[in-house]
Amino acid sequence: MPRIRPFVGLLFDPARAGPLDRVTAPPYDTITPAERDRFLDASPYNVVRLDLPDASAPGAGAGADPYATAAELLLLWRRRGVMVPDPGGPALYGYEMRFVHRGRSGRVRGVIGLVELEPWGGRVLPHERTLAGPVEDRLRLLRATRANLSCVYGLVPGPRPELAEMLERAAAGTPLVEIADEEGVVHRLWRVDDGELPRALAEDPLLIADGHHRYATALRYREEMRAVHGPGPWDQVMALVVDAASEDPPVLPYHRVLIEGSPVGGGDRVRDLEEVLAELSDEELVYGLTAREDGELVHRVGRLDGRPPTVCALHERILAAVPQGALRYTQDAVGAEQAVRERRAVAAYFLPPTTAERIRAVVERGERLPEKSTFFWPKPRTGVVLRLLDAS
Repeated sequence: MPRIRPFVGLLFDPARAGPLDRVTAPPYDTITPAERDRFLDASPYNVVRLDLPDASAPGAGAGADPYATAAELLLLWRRRGVMVPDPGGPALYGYEMRFVHRGRSGRVRGVIGLVELEPWGGRVLPHERTLAGPVEDRLRLLRATRANLSCVYGLVPGPRPELAEMLERAAAGTPLVEIADEEGVVHRLWRVDDGELPRALAEDPLLIADGHHRYATALRYREEMRAVHGPGPWDQVMALVVDAASEDPPVLPYHRVLIEGSPVGGGDRVRDLEEVLAELSDEELVYGLTAREDGELVHRVGRLDGRPPTVCALHERILAAVPQGALRYTQDAVGAEQAVRERRAVAAYFLPPTTAERIRAVVERGERLPEKSTFFWPKPRTGVVLRLLDAS
């Protein structure tokens, strides 16, 4: 992977900002309008005021630029001591997410640092395509704030036992930050001596798990700034790097909801959605289908030909002719079935979780996954640590 280096993190001071669970938030692109309102209500210092800005912030004039408003707010919080530079100076940061999923406890650990930007391909591997609109939005925010407000989330294939040992030593100390989020995930942050970072990591390609648009934005910003100023802090982006083999981060599915047209696909009939979900298998390429047949709601499970992950085989074998605009994506299987039951959709396709290893195999074949194929969970929390480009 590209070189990773320490930086001076910008941290919320709980003495000024209040409880840290009230000032942090999930990644911007997972927040619904209703959730954004709840985060705004939670604290006048919640990070969504920076990461999902609007022009209605206190003190903003009529017709204010929301990106400029976010930059002014960040500066105000720094002047008031709401956010402060890490007093320990430049560091790498150990990061941990502890969670319970389907009744089982889990944990993902990694290291946060500045990753040297490189073009897509080579040592930095995307698995999804980016869209112009989100990149333009993030670019305008980056130009205004000159800050990485959240992490790109990247995976090295591993295993790298020395990285796990380094993080275990860090986790024995008192964390700089410890919060429980609204899903019950506990996030912890520690300082790490960068001298401990395994040099062998430089040999591993970095697969972008989450934050494709943030990485693409950083590349665009680097091009702009280099054209005028040459090399500088815009040559790196803040990223969480996780050893996929050691940590095995969960990769949850997005189910497909067909809102128009005719259902395609088939398989063996089963009793209900619960049985559909129990039969799903990424290894055996088993997917689920709920649709109406002669007016009756029917559930089926089918097996596909091809290679995992199942989402790729589903799009190649079943959904290839379906117009992109006819599909909606959701993690809520019950809600997807309900849409068909209430005739708001004509079919729902249910997919199993997959693995980082299978995603990497697709990418290494020179392919990309279909849109909305993966949901890496849990995700690093926005606001746990920020990075100011001017302080790098």
